[in-house]
Amino acid sequence: MQPALLIVTLAFAAAPFITPPFMGYDPGVFPVRIERPSVQPAGYAFAIWGLIYLWLILHAAFGLIKRRDDPAFIKPALPLALSVALGTVWLAIALAAPIPATLAIIGMAAVAIYAYLIADPDQDRWLLASPLAIFAGWLTAAAAVSTGVILAGYGVLSDSTTTTVMLMIVLAIAITVQTKRPDMPMYGATVTWAIVGIVVANWGLNPSVAYIAAAGAALMALTTLVKMRR
Repeated sequence: MQPALLIVTLAFAAAPFITPPFMGYDPGVFPVRIERPSVQPAGYAFAIWGLIYLWLILHAAFGLIKRRDDPAFIKPALPLALSVALGTVWLAIALAAPIPATLAIIGMAAVAIYAYLIADPDQDRWLLASPLAIFAGWLTAAAAVSTGVILAGYGVLSDSTTTTVMLMIVLAIAITVQTKRPDMPMYGATVTWAIVGIVVANWGLNPSVAYIAAAGAALMALTTLVKMRR
């Protein structure tokens, strides 16, 4: 499984260079046109993908070269490979079909979180659990963002209400996951990073959403710190 994991991880990291750049779902494909969904973080927040790609490659390469027969690396390899494989084709899907892309990223998040939770948090933590933590953390937020854009775009909820609901869902999931891995702050820190991106994106444009997101980021950060100290 580990050779396959390295292959799909390299393909995953190469995908942005092959497909056209993704700048968010086209507002024109939705019945309710929202030029700038409130649930979407500021552009700078997406720079975390560079770290995610690099860390996942290091994880897969180290596992193959140094821990090929180690059960600790073998155990999360399959769900991680499934998540990464979905991610490899996600950009192509997202450019044409927002709803299938949203279903795909929800699936990515689910298996990434599962892979993270079954990974040993102590052994080789900076090359085993930590890269899975940051990947799972970002996908936890990204799945909610994608879902929020769909809900608002189809008029299920208003733009601001959708953002508030998605923030509550993210916090419920993220705090649960962080509680299960209290000594791994990387997951909670990544979710906090994503929520702060929503604060920045809405500051001055949608103050009510910015304040709610700021409270959510503070709660996530505080939960991560408290669980870590315990």
